[in-house]
Amino acid sequence: MKKLLAFAFLVLSFNTLGNEVTQESPRETLEKALLAQQGNAVYIDFWASWCVPCLKSFPWMNKIQQQYKNQGFTVISINVDADKTKADKFLQDNPASFAVIYDPKGTIAQHFSIEAMPTSLLINREGKIMYRHSGFFTSKITQYENQLKQLINNTPTTTSNNNTFDKISRGQHEN
Repeated sequence: MKKLLAFAFLVLSFNTLGNEVTQESPRETLEKALLAQQGNAVYIDFWASWCVPCLKSFPWMNKIQQQYKNQGFTVISINVDADKTKADKFLQDNPASFAVIYDPKGTIAQHFSIEAMPTSLLINREGKIMYRHSGFFTSKITQYENQLKQLINNTPTTTSNNNTFDKISRGQHEN
C-alpha cells in the first residue's frame, strides 16, 4: 500500500504544473503513462529534433525497449520541440518503438530542470529517480545498460522513502 501511495504522490506531484486545458496536457499524458507503468522500471528521455546526440540515442532506446520490455521496463520519450512538425519529421527518419509525448511549451522539462538534450531519467520500480544523464555518449552505453539492468532486476520493497518522492516533486534526483 505504501508503494501505491508513493507512486501516486509521484504522479500527483505534476498537478502543480501549468493551467488546466480542455485537451489532455503533456503533464496528464505523462501521468497516465507513468500510472500504466507502476511497478516497472522506466527510462524517461527528453529530446528535440535539432539534437545531434538524439540521432544516436534513438536506435539504442529502440533496442533496450525491445530487449527489456518483457522484464518490467519501458522507455517514455518527451519531445520539447515548439513545432510538432519538426518532431514528426525526426520520427519519420528515426522511428520510435516507445511512447512519445509532445511537450511543446517545455512544462515537463521545466518541472525536472532539464537543461540539455537529450537528458534521461532512470526510475526504479518504486518510482524513485535513481540516475540522471545529460547528453548521450556511445562510450557510456555499457554504463547505461548496467544501470538499467540493476533497476530491472531489483524488485520493489514494501516500504518507501517519502523524502525521495518529495525530491521528485521538485524535479530533483539522486545519483
